[in-house]
Amino acid sequence: MEEKAKEILDKEKIESVAAVEQAVDAVVEPVAPVDAVKEEIVPEDVKNLHPSLDKWKPKTKLGKEVMEGKWDIRTVLQNGIKIKEFQIVDKLLPELGHEIIYIGGSPGKGGGSQRTITKKTARMHKSGRRFRISSLVVVGTGDGIIGVGQGTGKEHRNAIEKAVEHAKLNLMLIKRGCGSWQCSCGQPHSLPLRGFGRAGSVTVELKPAPRGTGLAMSDDLKKIMKAAGVKDAWSRTSGNTSARTNLIKAGFNALKSMNNMKQPFLEKKVEQKRE
Repeated sequence: MEEKAKEILDKEKIESVAAVEQAVDAVVEPVAPVDAVKEEIVPEDVKNLHPSLDKWKPKTKLGKEVMEGKWDIRTVLQNGIKIKEFQIVDKLLPELGHEIIYIGGSPGKGGGSQRTITKKTARMHKSGRRFRISSLVVVGTGDGIIGVGQGTGKEHRNAIEKAVEHAKLNLMLIKRGCGSWQCSCGQPHSLPLRGFGRAGSVTVELKPAPRGTGLAMSDDLKKIMKAAGVKDAWSRTSGNTSARTNLIKAGFNALKSMNNMKQPFLEKKVEQKRE
């Protein structure tokens, strides 16, 4: 009788434990909806986001002349002509590459956070929370042409596509040279002079470095310098540098500030060596 009573009690315990586990699973599973997992994109999937030029019908005067083959990308940027159609860049620079900046973060299981390619923000509404996804992209050729763009959307893919298109519309030429007194080799491996840039509370100072130094800066700023074709440089930052969006924009503004000073002798040397 005692053995049968023990068996009955054990069966009741097992059934109660199973019921509790099922209840816990029912509460935990909805936290990660299936649709949200399908929307996520890894950087390797972004390579085929460029639209085809077969259906492009230019609307601006520059776009029509580009279709006829009258313009070169360096001539357009040197003359300060504003690009209003991103297909112009796709036509003139088919080899243009892009790099996604990891501006987002998701909490980890054991604490801390894991960096993500997009940042997700929410705002409250009468119907509930409404999410918005933002992305930051750097484009460049590695030969003195660079652009930075930011895009937002309701899905990861749309946000990245908008950021790439915005970066193509913000292309500019970067001055390269050898402004370090320790080197003075005359080759365009570094920067010609110091540059200062600011965005929000972040301030970035870029300095020329001798040949062989490398890029002595954070990994995020390295992406900008590599896209611009700068191999050796020093940097100095201040402010809330953990805000990567402001850090990238400040670095981009620092490169842009170097175009305010004209250097005809340096430009002639660079053009002769490029030829």
